[in-house]
Amino acid sequence: MVAVLSNLSNIIIPVIIFYIVAYGIMTHTNVYEEFIKGAGDGFHTVIRIMPTLIGLMVAVGVLRASGFLDFIGGLFAGLTGRLGFSSELVPLILVKMFSSSAATGLVLDIFKNHGPDSLTGLTTSIMMSCTETIFYTMSVYFLAAKVTRTRYTLAGALLSTLSGVAASIVLAGMMG
Repeated sequence: MVAVLSNLSNIIIPVIIFYIVAYGIMTHTNVYEEFIKGAGDGFHTVIRIMPTLIGLMVAVGVLRASGFLDFIGGLFAGLTGRLGFSSELVPLILVKMFSSSAATGLVLDIFKNHGPDSLTGLTTSIMMSCTETIFYTMSVYFLAAKVTRTRYTLAGALLSTLSGVAASIVLAGMMG
C-alpha cells in the first residue's frame, strides 16, 4: 500500500500538468499565455501584500527579542499548570496567530529545552498543525481580495484556534 501511495505521489503533478495542457488544446486556449498572465497577476498580488507581511514579521520579531512573549507566558503559568500544559506554549499560541515561521522558531526552542517526545513537545507538534495564522491569513487574503467587511471571521478563527489548542492538549495527554 505504501509503495502505491509513493508512486502515486510521484506521478500526480505531471498528470495534472498534462491534463491542463490537454484541456487547453481541446478548448483552443493558449495555455502558455494564460500561465504568463496568471504569473503576472500573482506577482502584482505579492507586491500589494508585501508591506503587510513585513509589518507582521517585524512586530513578531520585536515581541520575541524584547522578552515580552516570555513575560506573557510567565503571567499565565498558574492557569496553564492547572489546565495541564506548559506555560511555554502560551507565547507559541500567540505567535502562531501572526506568523507560522516565527512560531517554528519557538517550536525549535521548546524542542531544545524539553525534547520532541516529551509531553510539551508532543503538545507543541500537534498544536502547530491544529492552529492557523489567523491575522496573517486575514490580512493577506482580505487585502488581496479587497474584502472590507469580515463579519464573524475573526471570532470564528479565534474559536477554532481555541478548539485546536484544547484538542492538542487532550491528544498529547492521551499519547504521552
